[in-house]
Amino acid sequence: MATDNILKNLILKVWRQASPKDKGKFVTYTIQNVSTGSSFFEMLDLLNDDLIRKGDEPVAFDHDCREGICGTCSLFINGKPHGPDNLITTCQLHMRKFKEGETITIEPWRSAAFPVMKDLIVDRNAFEKIIQAGGFVSVNTGGIPDANAIPIAHDAAEESMDAAQCIGCGACVAACKNASAMLFVAAKVSHLALLPQGKTEATRRAKAMVAKMDELGFGNCTNTGACEAECPKGISIANIARLNREFLVAKFQD
Repeated sequence: MATDNILKNLILKVWRQASPKDKGKFVTYTIQNVSTGSSFFEMLDLLNDDLIRKGDEPVAFDHDCREGICGTCSLFINGKPHGPDNLITTCQLHMRKFKEGETITIEPWRSAAFPVMKDLIVDRNAFEKIIQAGGFVSVNTGGIPDANAIPIAHDAAEESMDAAQCIGCGACVAACKNASAMLFVAAKVSHLALLPQGKTEATRRAKAMVAKMDELGFGNCTNTGACEAECPKGISIANIARLNREFLVAKFQD
């Protein structure tokens, strides 16, 4: 039976910032005897236990489900959103991805639209405001229909469900050199635009969500593809093309 290895010594460079108005800085910590089978957050829990025993302020970081579902675990690790693995969130990252004696740099998402609240926690309410602007169906679609009552092409249904996997973590914003939220907005527009229930408000939705995104200070998309590469759910940038089409159609219908 395989056993976990032990990382006897790791160096952590952690962003510490007491409040949104304070100037932050990197603080270096050492942590010892970390199992390679533990998660990244379990490692941070060990660090915080050690800090608390020493009477120091623990590192604040965002987390909830720790199952890759809620999208709150927004950490920039060694220059990558969610760290050195593909198609995972930070809470799904394990310490076997790191080496003995390695220096691990941990910082929050970097975007004007995601202000740092404390240490590694950022305010991602900007995403909620974009959703409130149009990422919903408000028309009365009646009660729950039978499964096959509304005919939907298989390919459209599959694309819609693929887009709906977006958990709104913000990795796309953190990865983009322009801090663009286009992949997030595109995913939310796509999963509704592809379904009959979402078509009634399609033009209003595209205009309203893009306008709110611009208002909140997110950057422009220049199609570098970094958002798709770092998305933990593998959301395709093809959705951005669909958003652009939806937006242009909406503009022509003004």
